[in-house]
Amino acid sequence: MSSIYDYSAKRLNGEETPLADFRDRVLLVVNVASKCGFTPQYEGLEVLFRKYGAKGFAVLGFPCNQFGGQEPGDSSEIAKFCSLNYGVSFPMFAKIDVNGPNTHPVYQFLKGEKAGLLGTEAIKWNFTKFLVDRQGQVTQRFAPTVKPEDLEKEIEALL
Repeated sequence: MSSIYDYSAKRLNGEETPLADFRDRVLLVVNVASKCGFTPQYEGLEVLFRKYGAKGFAVLGFPCNQFGGQEPGDSSEIAKFCSLNYGVSFPMFAKIDVNGPNTHPVYQFLKGEKAGLLGTEAIKWNFTKFLVDRQGQVTQRFAPTVKPEDLEKEIEALL
C-alpha cells in the first residue's frame, strides 16, 4: 500500500526532502498562496503547528499559482512573505502544480486517496487541506473554507 512517505518534494531552499522525514507524524498538507482571500489562514495553520508540533503534528505548505495567479512569487519571495506576515515556521515547499498534466506526485497521491465534493479529484482552490495519519494514509480532505482552527478535533483524534 502506498503512503505519503513514498514521495519527496523540494523545499523553498531547493533541498529535496523525502516525506519519510515526517514518518510517525500527523500531517496537514495544504496548497497555499500569498495573494488569496484565504491567505490569512496561514495564521491558523501556524497556531496548529505550534500547539501540536511537540505531540507529533506538522503542517506542510505547498505554494501553488494555479488559482487566479495568487502565488506569483519565487521561493525567496514566498519565504519572506510567510515569515514577515505570519511568522510561518512549519515546513514550506517549492511552488508546485496541484492539477493538470504537471501535477506534483504528492498531490497525485493525495487526490487519488481522497476525492473532493461529488467525487471529483481536482483541487478547486488554494488552501484545500488533507489530513494524514501517522501511517502516512490520507484520512480526510477539507475545502478551503474550512478554517484551520476548526480541525483541532480531527487532529487530536489522530495524535
